[in-house]
Amino acid sequence: MTGANLTEEAGGTPAGSPRVRPPLASDVVRATAEKHGVCVRPFTMEVGDTETGELRYIPVPCGSTVESVCLPCARKAKALRQAQCREGWHLDAEPEIASASPTEDHKELLEFRADLVSAYRQVVNEDQAEAENLREEIRTVDAELRQLGMRGRLPAVDLPDRKAVKRSTRRRQDAPNLPRRKVAKTTVGREYAGRFRPSMFVTLTCDTYGPVRGDGSPVDPASYDYRRAARDAVHFSALVDRWWQNLRRVVGWDAQYFATVEPQKRAAPHLHTAVRGSISHETIRQVTEATYHQVWWPNHDRIVYVDRKPVWDGDRRVFVDPDTREPLTAWDDAVEDLETPAHVVTFGRQVHSKGILGGTEEAGRHIGYLTKYLTKSTGEVVSAESARQEDHHERLHAELSVTPCSPRCAVWLLYGIQPKGANGKMTPGHCKGRAHRRVTLGLPGRRVLVSRKWSGKTLGDHKADRQAFVARALAAVGIVKPAPSKENQVWRKVEPGDTHVPPRDHLVMHAIAERITWKAEYDRALLAAQGPPGGEETSATWLAA
Repeated sequence: MTGANLTEEAGGTPAGSPRVRPPLASDVVRATAEKHGVCVRPFTMEVGDTETGELRYIPVPCGSTVESVCLPCARKAKALRQAQCREGWHLDAEPEIASASPTEDHKELLEFRADLVSAYRQVVNEDQAEAENLREEIRTVDAELRQLGMRGRLPAVDLPDRKAVKRSTRRRQDAPNLPRRKVAKTTVGREYAGRFRPSMFVTLTCDTYGPVRGDGSPVDPASYDYRRAARDAVHFSALVDRWWQNLRRVVGWDAQYFATVEPQKRAAPHLHTAVRGSISHETIRQVTEATYHQVWWPNHDRIVYVDRKPVWDGDRRVFVDPDTREPLTAWDDAVEDLETPAHVVTFGRQVHSKGILGGTEEAGRHIGYLTKYLTKSTGEVVSAESARQEDHHERLHAELSVTPCSPRCAVWLLYGIQPKGANGKMTPGHCKGRAHRRVTLGLPGRRVLVSRKWSGKTLGDHKADRQAFVARALAAVGIVKPAPSKENQVWRKVEPGDTHVPPRDHLVMHAIAERITWKAEYDRALLAAQGPPGGEETSATWLAA
């Protein structure tokens, strides 16, 4: 028997084959955690009992929505979104939405904020350092109010210098007119034949910028309209908002939606949306053709500062021309002089709409289609697969890098415009907004868009529903989990390098053991719900087995 055969019989690597090293312990822990649905990168919280003095360290799931970061958390987030989409799509009754009354904590924080704003306005023109400190305190109070569950926006800290410029609301002459109805408060669609209540699945795309190949790359990159593609991507979310406004005015009810924004192969954003209620295909086509968004921003067709950049004048607190030392044109002054919009965004001619019945296999497929890319990062979705696509993405990114993304964008300085909120920390031409990043290519920050009255619940509510369902199933077989009590407990996020904290892998393995126990208990509850096999044995005998 040869040495190679002996090696194979012993379970080793055959002679001449590449040697494979055993897996690392951390890789085994991660793979096992993914198998059992346990977060692979939790952050650690220290929980102290004020009565007993006991300290415990608890792993808290990271909550990532990206599979490449944390597979279990991303799949849970996707499942919640699918439940949210399914629950709201074909409702046959109006969702109940109750608003909580302001608490004493809300009122006290708002009173404190009012004092801070008053103090800020007294020093804003005299002591800039103190004004910035007060601004930071106001931001902290706003964050605390949001953590307490407050919705909506509070008044801005700075008073406007002038009244906003009013623009005509008359429709453009190149856009078709739309019928306008009074929008009823109802959100539920019509019922047909006493039992059918269909809803819609709609796909909207951007306009064409030039012929493209099958992989999305332009046939002629030199004639491809990259400028319009970049501006359409930046203002796509505003166009979508206008589409929903127009749709509600045409159909006459408060149509609700669950939508996701994804990139096409040509890297242009497009929208998939589930719309509650039945709407004719012709109405959807007409609304799409008639929807546009006018961008009343200063002209930004020609870059003024190429080889030189504006500089910050600390005394006057403005950006000035590096040669003449004259201040740049203020944003409000530039907008006030506009006679035509800088850009007009419209949808493309490709509009897909389809009626879907709730509870059908087709509805399930389209829910999966809506949430298909939610577990991938934007960079993973728009990654190039060929040299042509790579070149196309680079050209689009180059245009996006010189396309302003908001009135406060530092890119405006390249066009000789002083952006709103300009300060000495700005670098002309460099903005950290998502629109300018290579991995996003102008895609909006929010990948999921859900209307307020879709299901009448937040994601936290849907998560609580799932937990309550499991708790009821366990209680049916006598397993009652005590509700966690936070009385006499102090929670603190541990600092990096704390030597008292167990290694992350230890915490993950403890969570795996807990998850295996919970799964066994839940399987037992499922067996109880199915009943004893054959109907001869008693439930007690079946459960005991």
